[in-house]
Amino acid sequence: MAQRTLRLTSLLTGLSASLLLSSGMAQAEPLHLPNEAIIEVAVIESTAFTPEAPRRGDMLLRPVANAAGDIALPSHCLITADGLLDGGRLRVSAQTLTCIATDGGESEIFSGEMSATAYDADGRFGLDACVDAECREARLLPSRTFIMRLGHDLTLEPKDNPSARINEERRQASGGDTP
Repeated sequence: MAQRTLRLTSLLTGLSASLLLSSGMAQAEPLHLPNEAIIEVAVIESTAFTPEAPRRGDMLLRPVANAAGDIALPSHCLITADGLLDGGRLRVSAQTLTCIATDGGESEIFSGEMSATAYDADGRFGLDACVDAECREARLLPSRTFIMRLGHDLTLEPKDNPSARINEERRQASGGDTP
């Protein structure tokens, strides 16, 4: 579990590191996702479940580029989720959403809690991810996409972006537009 938390922290830090090269921008509009919005996602890392270890926390999901979902998220997003193998179906519940929206050299950070659940291509709640008929193991691979449906409206305000402020101050001090 500590290794997953460290990996999550490392990935979020990596996303935030790209902000060091960005410039400041005016306060962006909130990121709004309506109730029952559909986001097509995939796991970042292969994840396995068994009857002996049916739960996984802090799974990392990424929205799929050019996805079939009805919501277009910003360019760089991570979703944390929990998974539970239950009755031959894999239940996946999203916990948080963190996005970095970029526009040229400018960026905004959006982060907050979300409530969304996974649905399979057949429209059923949960995922058929069993490796065998007895479901002795269920597996999610990065190559498999599935949809997450929001349980309620989600509005995320842009977060403070200290890197953008620092870069703006540097540009003003040097009298140029270069970050």
